[in-house]
Amino acid sequence: MIQPLAQQIIEGDRRALAKAITLVESTRADHGEQAVQLLAELMPHTGKSIRIGVSGAPGVGKSTFIESLGNYLTGQGHQVAVLAVDPTSAVSGGSILGDKTRMEALSVNPKAFVRPSPAGTTLGGVTRRTRESLLLCEAAGYDVIIVETVGVGQSETAVSDMTDMFLLLLSPGGGDDLQGIKRGIMELADLVLVNKADGDQASIANQTVSDYRGALQFMQARTPGWTPKVNSCSALEGQGIAQAWAVVEDFRAVLTESGELEGLRARQAKAWMWAETAAELLADLRNHPAVSSLVPELEAAVLAGELPAIVAAQRLIETYKTGQ
Repeated sequence: MIQPLAQQIIEGDRRALAKAITLVESTRADHGEQAVQLLAELMPHTGKSIRIGVSGAPGVGKSTFIESLGNYLTGQGHQVAVLAVDPTSAVSGGSILGDKTRMEALSVNPKAFVRPSPAGTTLGGVTRRTRESLLLCEAAGYDVIIVETVGVGQSETAVSDMTDMFLLLLSPGGGDDLQGIKRGIMELADLVLVNKADGDQASIANQTVSDYRGALQFMQARTPGWTPKVNSCSALEGQGIAQAWAVVEDFRAVLTESGELEGLRARQAKAWMWAETAAELLADLRNHPAVSSLVPELEAAVLAGELPAIVAAQRLIETYKTGQ
């Protein structure tokens, strides 16, 4: 089953790609084993794309920007994959997965692949299986992979551990927004784009660009060989999209020539290894019989204020280690 599926993905079969992403996102143990086999088969066919993380506050126009950029790139002969992460409700556990409806033109473009996935309980603005999905898209021949994150927040930085370029999208209006954006997010940005630079907001957008250019001078760049850029664009009207892509190409050329891109990819793989190790250990701890039988008692004591959370955590870990 795995080898035929892998071959279909290599040949660019979109249905096979969608099936494979569903497989790696599954929580079933047997599916997990199949996903590992599939990724091992496809690894030699990965690594040839440019990986771009797109972040920004809700309402800034991320989906509109990505559709505009994606349509521009497919017009230039590129194959574009979009991994869009939708927030999951903390109450119901549901997710709208509305990115395909927000990217109507791109989602039916034969040179593009748009895949919305729920964030679930994963922090960092991405799903737990975004890395695997990214590799599957590369194996299918997509040379530009765009990861759209949930939205700006303190846990949003995980996308920088799996993409080459971190693109931060902002709305016009520098003052309040500048204070609202976390410094850590700004320091991760390789390209800052002020969107909605059209109509009455064009002059405000230009002022915002100036504000952020000034602010970035006092921040340390994520990549030693690259000075972060700040530009404006109008995703709705398609203005500034070609210029934004030119910056992406410059970024890739600079990092490739200096050897930093290779080092960045190596660090991405290392971060993936430790993230997966932590997730697997936590799952194993939760499923441990002795631990699971102790959880109700400890949770009740913590909720009642009878036991400090750190003491309860230590007891769980000790039980996990000793098996009793």
